[in-house]
Amino acid sequence: MVKWKVVGFSFTRLTNPGRTAARVRSPLSWERSGMSTFEDMSFLLEKFAGKVRLFPLPNLVLFPHVMQPLHVFESRYRDLLEDALRDDRLIAMAVLAPGWQSDYEGRPPLRRFACLTRVTTHHRLDDGTYNVLVLGLRRVRLVRELEPLRSYREAEVELCEDYDPPEQAAARRALRGQLRNAFIRILPVLPDAHEQIDQLLGSDISLGVLTDVLGYMLQIDLDAKAALLSESDVHRRGKMLLAHLAAVAEQPAETGAIPFPPQFSAN
Repeated sequence: MVKWKVVGFSFTRLTNPGRTAARVRSPLSWERSGMSTFEDMSFLLEKFAGKVRLFPLPNLVLFPHVMQPLHVFESRYRDLLEDALRDDRLIAMAVLAPGWQSDYEGRPPLRRFACLTRVTTHHRLDDGTYNVLVLGLRRVRLVRELEPLRSYREAEVELCEDYDPPEQAAARRALRGQLRNAFIRILPVLPDAHEQIDQLLGSDISLGVLTDVLGYMLQIDLDAKAALLSESDVHRRGKMLLAHLAAVAEQPAETGAIPFPPQFSAN
């Protein structure tokens, strides 16, 4: 039996994510009820040793620059979380490869790319389970899985930094405009939605951040999201997103539109 649950989401750049498909309290209300305060969310490259704790899920592809609430209740992942809290607060959100169902309790194969996250806040419930909020930091490529020394899995990984050539400023501006127009076309006609997206696309965030946030919001299948996560070239990632947005725009309105605020993505 699969023992995991994802309970909702929010974005680092959207100030009012609104309702989600699952009932998730805001970080402020969590803090008031005993949730730890937000920790330093910076990432120091020189302090990262390349070894990560793996939290693999079958249907969630997490991206850098987004925040994801999780409810952690399986014993091995409670162990993982407690070790992370005692150490560097880092967890790699990995994705189970097809066929995981036959060996979920063991060590089923993983997709090659994961998202390195930091636990920003957490709350231990009376039953020993946890509500946590993680922030996506970096793409990582799994180099090799380490021998099991703990109840959870660990791996050696390689950081994958975004590639965004500075000489392509004009192409970058054009791509941002194309992404904005394509994304607006598939949103419902709600002024609040357009205002939020205009703020996102009109801000000074990089094309890499933009493509990650939109890739997380977009309702596409798991393989497509995994492909976006694996792509470090932000221009290629942007063009991949444009293709997905065009495909969504061609779907019937009731299936192709993205609700706003977007519901939790089941990937």
